[in-house]
Amino acid sequence: MATTSPPYHPRVGVACIIRDAQGRFVMGKRKGSHGAGTWQFPGGHLEMGESLLACAERETLEETGLRVKALRVAAATNSVFDPLTKHYVTVFVECRREDEDDQPKLLEPEKCENWDWISWDQVLQWYKHHDDNVTPEWAQNKCFMPIISLVEDYPDFGSSTA
Repeated sequence: MATTSPPYHPRVGVACIIRDAQGRFVMGKRKGSHGAGTWQFPGGHLEMGESLLACAERETLEETGLRVKALRVAAATNSVFDPLTKHYVTVFVECRREDEDDQPKLLEPEKCENWDWISWDQVLQWYKHHDDNVTPEWAQNKCFMPIISLVEDYPDFGSSTA
């Protein structure tokens, strides 16, 4: 499925970076759309006239029920899923939960299998074995393309966000 009608144009996605006290990130496994079966941060499409920070807050609330304060743009990546029809610029926005005790809930089960707290070390392991299909663990734990680009473009990302 194409992201827009012809003529095709790159789209802007916003990924929400939410950490807990242990430094783990809220991540979920995609389903139903491009990237199904891969791990992602909460997020979605930037709407017309919307700020990046407002988009991060809205998408996080819609997908996880978490109320967050978007703090800053932390990174941006450029992912070409299909050179003719699907190209995304993803803006990663660092967010802080308003209540640190709140936990993510699965509010869009048609789009996401689950939400978990995932360490950056785990993301790096998934990235390292992204092309492996030898064991069930590696075959089932892949990162969404913008996260692959994030690891490649910002190798210290996981240790640099607050």
